[in-house]
Amino acid sequence: MNQGKVATLLAAFAMALLQGAGAQAEESDGPQLQEVVVTATAIPGTKIDIDKIPGNVQILSAGDLTREGSASLTTALNSNLSSINVNDDLDDPLQPDILYRGFEASPVLGTPQGLAVYQNGARINEAFGDTVNWDLFPDIAVNQVELVSSSPVYGLNALGGAISVSMKNGFNYQGTDLEFSGGSYGQRAITGQYGVNSGAFGFYVAGRALDWNGWREFSNDRMRNLYAALSMHTDSATVDLSYTRADNQMNGQGPAPLQELAVNRSLVFTGPQTNINSLDFVTLNGTLKLTDSWSLQAVLYYRKYGQTVSNGNTTDYEACPNTPGILCQPDGVTPLMNSAGQTLPDISDAGANIIGENDYELIQARGRGFTLQASDVESIFGFENLFTAGTAVDYASTSFYTGAQIGLINPQLLVLPSNLIVDTPENSAGAIANGDPVPVSVDSVNKNIGLYLTDTFNVTPDLAVTASGRYNIAHINLADQLGTNLNGYNRFVHFNPAVGAAYKVLPTMTAYGGLSQNTRTPTASEIECSNPATPCLLPTNLAGDPPNLHQVISRTAELGVRGKMPSSSAAVAAMSWNLSVFRTLLKDDIYGIATSVSQGFFQNIGDTRRQGVEAGLTYRAASWSAFANYSFVEATFRSPLLLPSPSNPYQDANGDIQVEPGDRLPGIPKHRLKLGLDYKILPAWTVGATVNVVSSFFYVGDESNRLAPIPGFTTVNLHSTYKPVSHLELFATVNNLFNRKYGTWGILSDPTGINGPGIPPDGVTNGPGVDNRFLSPSAPFEAFGGVRILF
Repeated sequence: MNQGKVATLLAAFAMALLQGAGAQAEESDGPQLQEVVVTATAIPGTKIDIDKIPGNVQILSAGDLTREGSASLTTALNSNLSSINVNDDLDDPLQPDILYRGFEASPVLGTPQGLAVYQNGARINEAFGDTVNWDLFPDIAVNQVELVSSSPVYGLNALGGAISVSMKNGFNYQGTDLEFSGGSYGQRAITGQYGVNSGAFGFYVAGRALDWNGWREFSNDRMRNLYAALSMHTDSATVDLSYTRADNQMNGQGPAPLQELAVNRSLVFTGPQTNINSLDFVTLNGTLKLTDSWSLQAVLYYRKYGQTVSNGNTTDYEACPNTPGILCQPDGVTPLMNSAGQTLPDISDAGANIIGENDYELIQARGRGFTLQASDVESIFGFENLFTAGTAVDYASTSFYTGAQIGLINPQLLVLPSNLIVDTPENSAGAIANGDPVPVSVDSVNKNIGLYLTDTFNVTPDLAVTASGRYNIAHINLADQLGTNLNGYNRFVHFNPAVGAAYKVLPTMTAYGGLSQNTRTPTASEIECSNPATPCLLPTNLAGDPPNLHQVISRTAELGVRGKMPSSSAAVAAMSWNLSVFRTLLKDDIYGIATSVSQGFFQNIGDTRRQGVEAGLTYRAASWSAFANYSFVEATFRSPLLLPSPSNPYQDANGDIQVEPGDRLPGIPKHRLKLGLDYKILPAWTVGATVNVVSSFFYVGDESNRLAPIPGFTTVNLHSTYKPVSHLELFATVNNLFNRKYGTWGILSDPTGINGPGIPPDGVTNGPGVDNRFLSPSAPFEAFGGVRILF
C-alpha cells in the first residue's frame, strides 16, 4: 500500500477527531482524568499507573471482545490493536497465527514463537514447541487483555512482547448472560455465563458450544469450552481457584495452489487436515496483604494438554521399479516396511493410482508450576516507589509420537485411510538414505526457573524510572523411546536487563523510552531437527541433533508518547492516543530451512530485525466512538544467508536462493491501518463498522524477495446491536462486506503429481504452466446474528 495514502488517511481521521475533541474542550474544562492502571507483571494483584510504564501498553476490555458480535479474543486483537496482524497458516478462523511487531504466537509446531502469553498469571505457551492454541481460550470469560511491548519480567519468548489475559470471577462479573447465535455456512453456537458473590465468596461459570461447517470443503469445526472460578475476596487476602476445560476439533485446510483456487476458492489441497485439542487447566491465584505497603502474590497451576493431528500429504514413496508389487523408499531401491518387517504392497498399481501419506501426530503434555512474588509500595525518602521481586518455576513433561500411513488419494485430494503403516527405524538403511525415520517417539522434560525483579522509582512526581531484570535457567531434556538418536540434555542460562523512564510532560501527555533484552530458547522440536545431514519431515518428524542451536537474544529500543484529553460529561478520558517507535534486533535467530517440499531443519541464521512505528487514537462521546490505529513494521534479514528453496523459480543450479541483508521476512506486511466507528442511532440501537487495510507481504520460500508479493487488501466489516427491552439484546455482524478475494498467508510448494484442479496433469514443479504459489484464501462475505438474554 502507498505510504502517502496511509499517512493521508490517518491524518484526516485524526484531524476530524481532534476538531471534535477541541470543540468539546472549549465548552467545558471537564473533570479530572481517571488514572488507568495495569498489572506491573504478568501476575494478577500488582497494579501500576500506565503512565509510569516505559513502553507501549494496549488494553482490551470484555466489551471490546463482544463489539463485533459473539465474544472473540482473536477478532478483538486483530481489529483493535496496533501492530497486530493475523496469518492464517492453518486457514482456520479459530486457530490463527497472531503477530505483534512481526513476532508470532502460533498454534503451528515449528513456527518461531516470539510472544509470551499468560492466562491468570500462568504462562500457556505449550512446552514442546512454545505454541499457543487460541481455541483453548474461553473467550466469553475474558475480563481484560493487556498487550505489552518487550519486557524481561515476562520471561522466555517475550522477544516482541507479551499478552496477559485475566479472566472473570464472581466479583468482576455478576448476572446471567445466555446467547444463541448462528449464521453463514452452518455456524450455530450457544454461549452462557453466570456470576454471583455474597460477602467474601464468589462464583463464576461460562461455557460455549460451537459447530461450524466452514466455507471451504472439509473445513468443519467443533468447539466445546468451559471455564469456572471459585473465589474468596477479603480486605487483606484474595483466593481464586479456576478451571478451564476444552475439547475441540478443527479442520482448517491450509493453503492451496493459486491455479486450484482460480477454479474454485473453496477447494483444498491434500487432506485430511485435522487438529483435535483437549485441555484441563487449573490455576490457583492468591494475594495476601502483609502490611500497608508489602503484599504477596502467588500463582499455582496444573495443565494437561493433548493434541492429535492428521496431515494428509503427497508422498515420496513410490512403486519399486525393480521389484513389482511392493512400495519403495524414495531411493527406488529400499523396500518400504511395516513394524512386522513385511513389505508394503504397491497400492498404486505400478503408478496407475496416486498415493499419498497421512502424517499423524500425538502430543500428551502435563505442566505444573508456580510463581511467587512480593511487592512493596513504600516511599523511599519521600519518593514514591514500587518494587516487585519474584520467582517462577515451570515443569512440563511431554510425550510426542508421529507416524505415517500410506493411502490412495481420491479425486477430492483426500488421503484415504488404510492399514499400511510405515516403519523406517532410525539408523536403518531407509532412514540413512532418505533422512526420514518414522515412526518417531520421544519424551521431553522442560524445567524453567526464572528470578526477576522490577522497580519503578519516582525521581519527581512527573518522572518515573524503571529498572528490571530476569535470570532464566532452562533445561530441555529428551529421551528417545525407539532408539538413541534423539537423546539430549540441553541447558540455557541468561540474564536479561531493562531500563526505562516515563515523564509526564503535561497533565495530559507522557513521554517514555526504554531499552530491554529478552531470550528465547530452542524448543524440543527445533533441537531434535537441527542436523542439516538428516532433515526432518516438517513439522512433525524428528531425526536427531548435533546440539548446535543457540538461544535467540533480542535487544529492543523504544521511544514514545501517549496522552488523553478530558471529557466534558464524564470522569473518563474522551480521547486517548499513543505514538511509539521501536527497533528489535535478534541475534542468532532460529529459522526453518527447507531442503525439499516437505523436509527441512532448524538453524541459527544470524541477525534479523523488526523496527517500526505504532500510532493509535481513540475518541468516545455520548452517542459515538471511533478509533484509528496505524502500524509500520519492517521485518528484515540482517545477515547474508544461502537458503535451499526447492519450489522457488529463482533458485540457482543447486536449488538455493541468496538472501541479502535488507530482504524482508515473509508473511509480515509493512503497513496496517485499522479504523472503527460506532454510532448510537437510538439509545437502544448501535451500528458500527471496522475497516482493516493491509499492505503486501512475501511468500514463505521467497526470502530473497524475487517474486511479486502477495497483494495487500482492504476489508470492511459491519455490526449492530439492538436492545428492545432491558433483558434482551439482538446483534448482527457482516464480515467482508464487499466480498474481497485475497490471501491471508502464502507459501511456495509443489502442486503437481496428484491431478489437482487447474494444474497441468503432466506438469512438473517449476515447469511450463505450473505455478508453485500457494495461498490461504480469505473467507467470503459472511453474516452472523444472535440473541442475548440478560438477567
